[in-house]
Amino acid sequence: MSLQSEIIAQLGVKPVIDPEKEIRVSIDFLKAYLLKYPFLKSLVLGISGGQDSTLAGRLAQLAINELREETGDADYRFIAVRLPYGSQADEADAQKALAFIEPDVSLAVNIKAAVDGQVLALKEAGVAISDFNKGNIKARQRMITQYAIAGAEAGAVIGTDHAAENITGFFTKFGDGGADILPLFRLNKRQGKQLLATLGAPAELYTKIPTADLEDDKPLVADEVALGVTYDEIDDYLEGKTVSTAAKEIIENWWQKTQHKRHLPISVFDDFWK
Repeated sequence: MSLQSEIIAQLGVKPVIDPEKEIRVSIDFLKAYLLKYPFLKSLVLGISGGQDSTLAGRLAQLAINELREETGDADYRFIAVRLPYGSQADEADAQKALAFIEPDVSLAVNIKAAVDGQVLALKEAGVAISDFNKGNIKARQRMITQYAIAGAEAGAVIGTDHAAENITGFFTKFGDGGADILPLFRLNKRQGKQLLATLGAPAELYTKIPTADLEDDKPLVADEVALGVTYDEIDDYLEGKTVSTAAKEIIENWWQKTQHKRHLPISVFDDFWK
C-alpha cells in the first residue's frame, strides 16, 4: 500500500461525498456524544470567522436544537466564543459567522492580557519568546479559555480539525489541536465548503482565503503560503488523485514531520519513539 493510500485510510476521506448525508453524520455524532455522557449539557467552540469554525458551529447548534426537541431538556446549549487577541482584523467575518450559526450563547473573551502576561513572566525568567512561539501561546490560551467555559457550563469542547489540516499538522499541539470531539474529521477542505453551501452559509464565509492569524509580525498570512502547497492539491491527494511530484513531496513531508502532533503523549509502551 502506498503512503497516500495509508493516509487516506487513516483519515477516512471519501473521494466523493453526499453533503446532506455528511451533515447528518456530524449532527448525529455530536448528539450521540452528549447522550452518552448525560452530565454534559453544552458544546463549546471558538469562532474565528473562518470556514472550519463556521461549519462546526452551525453543526453544533443544529445538534443542540434537535436534542432539546427530542429530549425536552431545555438545558442543552451551544456556546460560541469569540477569542480575539486585542482586536481582530477580520472581526466582520466573525460576526457574519455568528449571524449564520445563531448560537444559543455568544461570549467574547479577549486573550491579550493573559497572553501578554505569560510572555512577560517568561521574559522576566530569562526566556526569550519568538513571535512564532507567542502565536502558539495564543492558540493554547484560546483552548484554556474554552475548557474553562466548558468546565463552568458542563460542556465539551469542539475541535475543528479536518483531513486537510490533519495531514499537514497545521494546528498547534495542545492548542487548537486540543478538543473533546471532532465533527469535521474525515472531510477535506473542499468537502467542508460543500457542507456549508448545502447549509446555506454566505459564500464569503467559505470562499475567503484561509489564515491562521497567530503571528504579530505576519498577520493574516494565507495557510497555503505557510504550507507551500494549495488546499486544492491537498484535497486532490486526499481524494486519491494524482498530484504533482513537488506537491506530493511537500504533503508527505508535512505528514511525516508532524506525526507527533497526532499522537497522545508517548509512554515506554509505544513504538513511536523507538
